[in-house]
Amino acid sequence: MLKAVIIDSSAVARGLLQTVLQDGSYDVVGQAHTCATAAVLLLKHNPQIICIARDVLEADVKGAEEMRRTYPKSLMFMVSSEFDAATVQKAHAMGINGFIVKPFNADTVLKTIRSTVIQMVNRQRKALAEAQAAQNPPAQPSAGDEA
Repeated sequence: MLKAVIIDSSAVARGLLQTVLQDGSYDVVGQAHTCATAAVLLLKHNPQIICIARDVLEADVKGAEEMRRTYPKSLMFMVSSEFDAATVQKAHAMGINGFIVKPFNADTVLKTIRSTVIQMVNRQRKALAEAQAAQNPPAQPSAGDEA
């Protein structure tokens, strides 16, 4: 079961997202209202999923960037009711992996997370295969092998 931490200044939004994630078989190991309070939860639980509200991220960009550096393998999702092109571009540059739209539609949230997890696994498999291919290049046919 994948572990998740929710960071949102709204207790109501945290509770709703927690319900959606738990119903989707994710283990919500903690909730926080700021990046600073989330740091303790991240250290304690080392979650695979971090859901961070846009307002929290914008209020503490350095804290969010530190999370990304400290937990590079965790998938980070920005949660917001509004996304514009500039925000999405900036978020991608910060290492945000996906976006969850408020108000929450349970099916959409779970599909977003699942597809992001699958994309990440596929990227890792491809990178592993490329690394193995680089270490073990195919044998070059010798002059006597031609048919």
